Amino acid sequence: MSLLAPRSHLLNGLNAEAYRRCIAEGADRVATQLATTEHPFTGISPQRLAPAIDRVDLDRPLHDPSAALDELEETYLRDAVYFHHPRYLAHLNCPVVIPAVLGEAVLSAVNSSLDTWDQSAGATLIERRLIDWTAERIGLGPAADGIFTSGGTQSNLQALLLAREESKDAGELGKLRVFASECSHFSVQKSAKLLGLSPDSVVSVPCDNTKRMRTAALARELERCVREGFTPMAVVATAGTTDFGSIDPLPEIAELTERYDTWLHVDAAYGCGLLVSHKNRHLLDGLERADSVTVDYHKSFFQPVSSSAILVRDRATLRHATYHADYLNPRRTVEERIPNQVDKSLQTTRRFDALKLWMTLRVMGADGIGELFDEVCALASDGWRMLALDPRFDVVVEPQLSTLVFRYIPADVTEPTHIDRANLYARKALFASGDAIVAGTKAGGRHYLKFTLLNPETTIADIAAVLDLIADHAEQYLGDTLVRAS
Repeated sequence: MSLLAPRSHLLNGLNAEAYRRCIAEGADRVATQLATTEHPFTGISPQRLAPAIDRVDLDRPLHDPSAALDELEETYLRDAVYFHHPRYLAHLNCPVVIPAVLGEAVLSAVNSSLDTWDQSAGATLIERRLIDWTAERIGLGPAADGIFTSGGTQSNLQALLLAREESKDAGELGKLRVFASECSHFSVQKSAKLLGLSPDSVVSVPCDNTKRMRTAALARELERCVREGFTPMAVVATAGTTDFGSIDPLPEIAELTERYDTWLHVDAAYGCGLLVSHKNRHLLDGLERADSVTVDYHKSFFQPVSSSAILVRDRATLRHATYHADYLNPRRTVEERIPNQVDKSLQTTRRFDALKLWMTLRVMGADGIGELFDEVCALASDGWRMLALDPRFDVVVEPQLSTLVFRYIPADVTEPTHIDRANLYARKALFASGDAIVAGTKAGGRHYLKFTLLNPETTIADIAAVLDLIADHAEQYLGDTLVRAS
């Protein structure tokens, strides 16, 4: 099919059939790739892939969708990292459910913008209904509200903006302090900088041996903050740390924030999947006492990126993100009760990402999502038991969610630097092979490997096979090192 006239590429009623054919062919290419992919990655290096990208002349179009898809096979599809593969075990990337992908296709084609009612109509009401549904699941109360965001980083930024503005010393930025555990997300520090807080404004609170915030340490830091004349602006608790999946003791932290009249934000970007869990919802007890909550549906609700939200207990606090523009959302629209979502958001133009979750709930239901998340949490528990019994590995902590942090410990090597390098090499070699993908991090200053289990199709046999591959690569490195040393 050749489409030469520029107008023939516009999506409208005249070109509906061309749209149907293009989308069908694209979906067919992706479906074929998914069905035939044997590994999560081909192992290609940036140096090998770059020439294929560089030789594309962007000033000479192909004038044909099929030809463009052929080219895309070489530049992207063939060598993409595929999160749906059961041996992709690296980051907080989930395989996505089909109803959400259907929603993605619809929202991209209609292309609503969620800033104002006159650009979105029903999309605004669907997003608001999903915010209410999530707030009810959390238990935030009748005054709750929120807004969809691009991800956890934006949600955390907006939460801390609201906390800053609600603080009694909002005008004295140098006095404000934010408290977060040593295992919290780096976006807390980034947000503090963006909000004009001092470099030492974020106080790192130690964690216990389960990687959860020590509430006794938090109590000491809050008392010291007040004693020294500073203002505790916010405490950021984490419900599912990125590295360990650990959930801070929310009820105890809530007691402290209430005592010190401090904003409590809970970063539940990862752990929000427990909101629909059949078995583990109790792990989020205390979440309902938060002033704000971050949720990332694109982590544990099996949604395509991006699909996230910030929820607040008191909708009035969202006024701190409100600005009125005569061309967009003039003040009179508030009196006219026109629902403009830009009044709550840090973004102006926003995609209708809520549709993905809406379609998922309407097709699968919350119980269906919860069942999938419970499966990966159960798999992590099985994997932990396997690692704990395997003398080749040291595992850091029993998982609360679906993350395992561990490292290979050779029987006859005790030098910590050699062990670190062996684990680093094993991760790199595994990635280059394409057989599996695992993540890495540090614990206690040493290098560790990480499984982030978000695929219900991953089995304990997959975990065992990847552990064997890691051990083989590490042993190869150590053997080569010892040969060179001799």
